[in-house]
Order: sequence, then structure tokens, then C-alpha cells
Amino acid sequence: MVAVLLLLHIPALAPCHSVYAEKTPAYTTATAQEIFSRKDKWVEKQLKKMTLSEKIGQMLIAHSPAKFQSADNKEYRKLFALIKEGKVGGVMFLKGNTYDAAVLANRFQLIAPRPLLISADMEKGLAMRIEGATEFAPNMALSATANPELVHRMAEVIAREAKALGIHQSYAPNVDLNINPLNPVINTRSYGDNIPLVIEMTKAFIDGLQSKGMIATAKHFPGHGDVTVDSHVNLPVLQADKKRLDNVELKPFKAAIEHGVMSVMTGHLAVPKITGNMTPATLSWRIVTKLLRKELDFEGLIVTDALNMKALYQNYTLEDISLRAVEAGNDLLLFSPDPELTHNTILNAVRNGKLSEKQIDKSVRRILLAKRWLGLDQNRLVNLNGIPQQISLQSHRQLAETIANRSITVVRDNKDALPLKKKDNILHIILENKRHSLSGETFSKKMRRTFLAKTIRIGADANSLDYRNAIDKAKRASAVIVSTYVEVLSGAKSLELSGRQQDFINKLTRDLPSKRPLIMISFGTPYLINQFPGMPAYICTYSSSELSEDAAIRLLKGDITPAGKLPISLTTNLP
Repeated sequence: MVAVLLLLHIPALAPCHSVYAEKTPAYTTATAQEIFSRKDKWVEKQLKKMTLSEKIGQMLIAHSPAKFQSADNKEYRKLFALIKEGKVGGVMFLKGNTYDAAVLANRFQLIAPRPLLISADMEKGLAMRIEGATEFAPNMALSATANPELVHRMAEVIAREAKALGIHQSYAPNVDLNINPLNPVINTRSYGDNIPLVIEMTKAFIDGLQSKGMIATAKHFPGHGDVTVDSHVNLPVLQADKKRLDNVELKPFKAAIEHGVMSVMTGHLAVPKITGNMTPATLSWRIVTKLLRKELDFEGLIVTDALNMKALYQNYTLEDISLRAVEAGNDLLLFSPDPELTHNTILNAVRNGKLSEKQIDKSVRRILLAKRWLGLDQNRLVNLNGIPQQISLQSHRQLAETIANRSITVVRDNKDALPLKKKDNILHIILENKRHSLSGETFSKKMRRTFLAKTIRIGADANSLDYRNAIDKAKRASAVIVSTYVEVLSGAKSLELSGRQQDFINKLTRDLPSKRPLIMISFGTPYLINQFPGMPAYICTYSSSELSEDAAIRLLKGDITPAGKLPISLTTNLP
């Protein structure tokens, strides 16, 4: 219905718009070295025809829900006008559904003077943003399989599903080395802290995406893994000098660049030993141009992390951020909270001589070369009728299930509690650090169905009676399964359980008879075991998806043999 209503308002196509044309992209080589070193007649022609305002527009990636709300929605109309006027050159999709995303992509493309670069954050697959797509495990789970072929196949699926909806760029892979166990924002989003393994997985993911015509983006430069602050909340600080960066954080980025990754995302973190101050890397010429562009010889697109994040706003206004991001050398400015203000700020800076139009031209040339490689000069629309043949196919879901099964990791089983020998009178305790959460509801049903297990929940707001009741029931159970849902979430300040929750688990480990099976399952961060040195059995799935829960049930039953290996050190891994 939404598709029909929107398409009724589509204007007549100009001759340059080719509807559903089956033409190959201009370039088949998916490496930045090949793509961005070419001279292209179409690109140069477009560049000469553009006004300064249109050139700046190419550098701005606005944001939009992938869900149609209303034709007179204020935000939708504002974005619609910016696209039509050429003041933005791309759109990043937020949450939504498959058909609305595709219809909106087509609608935006039809009104844009030039093809739009449409993107999304798809680290774990298109399902991170779009309902109905295939959900995969996070990076750390992939590394636990130690199988780059699975990573390559997963990236191919992501490209196939995303392209079916008109999405051309994925803000992945995340190549940060998660060196610090207390990192609240990267954690399981990282391939781990083993540099050769991270590089191997990174290359496989890049190949899977770019071989299928999807731009891959290595992030968050120069490395977001050894911090303890979430950049959505505050400004993280990476205390690393040049020698340390060269030997640690930069290695996956260097490998990705040499492998031909088309895009790199800069991170909102201070690196004072490099910059000499607390300027966020995204806004630093020394980081973006001197280090990334010149020293690492990166020829592709440089895109900022989202410009709405709080890490940037301690010392700067949006006007400051917009100007400094371009001065630093970024080609694409992502998710400005006010794209029109950002556009006007850059336009005025060029007119006033603060920025050179030559620099703008260099960025726009790269952007147009990327769009040319994607084939957007020939065809910018998607066929809505083809979506069911591309999204969440059985083979895609089977791949996701295989990854979940092969990644599940038995970190510890000191008393041979696995698989469960006793299948009755089992107590399941949900332990989590979020308030008013329904985490674990589906797993509880699976535990009840499989083991007739009874479930109790110990949340962040549990009182003394809740704890006493849990201890009492645990003492009468034949086995105790503790499931934890401590996961990476934007805005999280830590990935730990409360002191009271820790005391509760430590009391369980002391008070239960030694022969009583006590098993903790982390449906999230693997580092949780650091808080519970006495826990006799510990399983990590790295994810709370239903597939991860199913894998945990199979493991408890003995239906699968755990093969996952921790891709991280449980202690702080500093060089």
C-alpha cells in the first residue's frame, strides 16, 4: 500500500534515469587503488556541471528512517527538499522494513539531480536496520569460528540483501582491536585482539562485500579498541604514541587499505600523543590527512562517524564540527543533526576563503568515482518485485545458524557439567544490567520446553528478598543455569554487572555443593567471567539472538560439540 501511494507521486523520468536496467558497473575491480586512481569522462563532466552548492551537497550523508511515516511528515519533507535541491548526496537508513526502505530509496533517487549514495550500518547484517532481513552474529563470534570462509559468505549475503533495497555502502567491517576488556562500545563488535586473526577476518569481509558491488568501510580510524568511554556519551581518549599505533591499532587498517577497502570511517576519540591536544580524530588534520591519507596512502573515501554523537559537542558547535571535519580531510560527512546548517556552513567557508574549492573538488571526484563503480550512473533504482528473491532466504538463515553453532565457546568447564546430565528440577536465573528489559524471555521458554526449567529474573532493581529467594531455590535445584545479557548498546557506560549481582553469583559459587552443576552463559560480552573467577562452567555466545539461544540449548543437551575459541585475552591486553 505504501509502495503504491509513493509511486503514484513519482514524476516522469528524465532521460538519464534508467529504470531497472541490467547493466554492469563501469568497473569490476573492487579495490580503492584501482577505482580512485582512474580518470573518468562521466565524473569530470558531472564535476564541471555542478554548482559549488551541489558539490558540497555530494559530501553530505543525511539520515532517514527506513520506514515511511507520512507524506506531510515534517522531517520527511525537509529531507525531501534537501535531496531535490542537491544539498545532500546520500542517505543513511536507520530502522525500518524492507519494502519501505526500497520504496524510499527509489523515491529519493528519482528526485535527486544526481545519483545518491545510500548506506547503512550493517555490521551484523541488514537486520541491524531492516526488519525481515537476515541477522548474523557479531564480529567476535565470527572470529571464534576461526573460519574466514564463513565471514566471506556472510558479507556476500549482506551485500545481496542490501543491494536489493538500493543500499550501496556498509559501515563495516569494524577493525578495531578490542584490547581493553572494559571497552563499553566496541567489545563484541570487534574481531578480537589477535592481530593476525583480525586481519584475516577483515580481508574476508571486505572481499565478500566488494566482490558483490557493495562499498566496505573499515572503522573507527585510528582505532577505538583501547578506550573505556562510549563516544555516543563522551569523548574517549586513546593514550597511544606513534610507535604504539604502528605496532598495534593501525595494523588492521593498513591491511585493509592494502587489500583495497574502498572507505575508511574516522572515529570520535582523542589521540593526544599524536595531535598534541584533545581534538577528536574526526576533526584532526594530523589524523585524517597526514596519517590516513598521506602516510598510509589511502586513496578511497574517508567518512566521518555520525556527527550527532556527544563526543564532539564538548568544545564545538555543529558549525565548528562541520567546518573542521572538511578541513581535516573527510570526504563524506555522516548524519549531521542539521544537514542544511552543515551545508550552509561549508558553502560560506568556501566563499570566504576558509576552505578551497579545489579540496571540495577532490572529495567530490572520489564520491563520483565510487558512484560510477556502483553503476549508479546507469541505474539508480531497484525492482520492488525482486525483493522476496533476495531477502532472508533459507540459505541465508542456514548460514547464520551455522555461524551461531560454530562460534559458541566453552571458556571453562572445570567439573564436566556439560552437557547436562540431569534434565529435571533445573533452575534458570536471568541476570542482566538493564532496567525494564525482556531479555531472556525466549530463552526461558526454550529452557522450560527442553528441561522443564523454572526461571527467575535478577535485574538491576532486584531487592534483598529477590536475592534470598534465588539462593534458596538454587540450593534445592539439581542444576543452576545463569544466563547473562550484558551487551554492547549505544549509550552504555559499562559492560559489567552491579556489585550486588556480583556478590550474589560469588555466593552461589561458594554455597552450592561442589557436585551441583552451576553454569553461566553469557549472551553478550565474553569478559564477564573476569568478575567471577570461581564460576566452574562458563559459556559465551557473543550474542543474544534467537540463533545464539538455540545454539546454547543444543550445547546443554549435547546435540552439538562446542568448537568456538576465544579470540581475545580475558585480561587487559596491552603491548
